[in-house]
Amino acid sequence: MRRIISVSALIAILAAGAVCPAKAQGHAPDGAGLTVGRLVIAAGIENREPIGVADTFSSDTPGVYCFLEANNIAADIEVAFVWILNGTEILETPMALKAAPRWRTWADKKLYGLEGDWKVELRDASGTVLRTVEFKVE
Repeated sequence: MRRIISVSALIAILAAGAVCPAKAQGHAPDGAGLTVGRLVIAAGIENREPIGVADTFSSDTPGVYCFLEANNIAADIEVAFVWILNGTEILETPMALKAAPRWRTWADKKLYGLEGDWKVELRDASGTVLRTVEFKVE
């Protein structure tokens, strides 16, 4: 009888973790069946990692990259990187993500010397904003 209770307790604990994996890992899900681990703006990408991560760039910077690390992707989904300058949408870059425990990808944007307040919204297929990252070009 004691063994049955122990096995039942173990199954209940494991089931709770399977139902709420993000809670068990200390990360709140950002929606669309994924968790955003990182969303940063960088001057470049090297070995699938962002380099020169910053929140301010010079107007002579040719372009920047918005790097995404997504975790716990439950099913294949599509997201979009939406580039916004001073409140006006400039570009939308759709990106397909495959079901996986971890996925890294990025979208790039030529700046053409356009100064101002920039942000990139990561949106799911329904248009819900999952995460936003802001930066300036001066």
